[in-house]
Amino acid sequence: MKLTKHTHERGEISGLQITVVGLAVLVLGLGSFGIWSFVSYTDAKDNVDSRVAVAVAEAKKEEAEVQEEKFAEREKQPLTTFKGPADYCGLSFKFPKTWSVYVERDAANGGDYVAYLNPSIIRPISAEEQYALRVKIETKSFDQVTNSYEALTNKGDLKPSNTASEGNQGQRLTGNFSKNIRGDAVIYRCRDKTITIRTDTDVFKSDYEELIRTIDYNA
Repeated sequence: MKLTKHTHERGEISGLQITVVGLAVLVLGLGSFGIWSFVSYTDAKDNVDSRVAVAVAEAKKEEAEVQEEKFAEREKQPLTTFKGPADYCGLSFKFPKTWSVYVERDAANGGDYVAYLNPSIIRPISAEEQYALRVKIETKSFDQVTNSYEALTNKGDLKPSNTASEGNQGQRLTGNFSKNIRGDAVIYRCRDKTITIRTDTDVFKSDYEELIRTIDYNA
């Protein structure tokens, strides 16, 4: 009888131990799951916060760029009047007041009149430098000047079209004038001279379109 009772007591202790161990494992498991969930939540939150911060920074940057562009456009106003030599067709047009003008050749002693316009500063004069505007009044005939672009139009680098200013017909060229110059030019006949006004890059396309609408000269 004692042997049987002792055996039964050992069985009860073993069952209790199993229960305790099981509960301990369960508690540890729940704790681990809780820690894993917290870590995952923290990582996810940090990731979301980072994305939000990047999105906010990009939005602020875009807004700043938009405001800067609007400011730059406002600064161009009111437009300034460009005036060439009176005895060289009396050319005039409106351009942004933030642009500078450099007259390379003033035709005071004859020859060609050449001027450059560019925002802020005029970089050293070069055939391959890009300027907002090149102005040339040549002592050449209209046909001589337009024919000088014939090779480029035949290759398809330049696309010719008709243009007009104050009822005066001319030619417009659009495309690649050279390796580094892609822009637009308008060419007008002026008695024994020829006027060419060109932009060297599409960056100033909107300014150029507005500018050429204000061209005036004595045909």
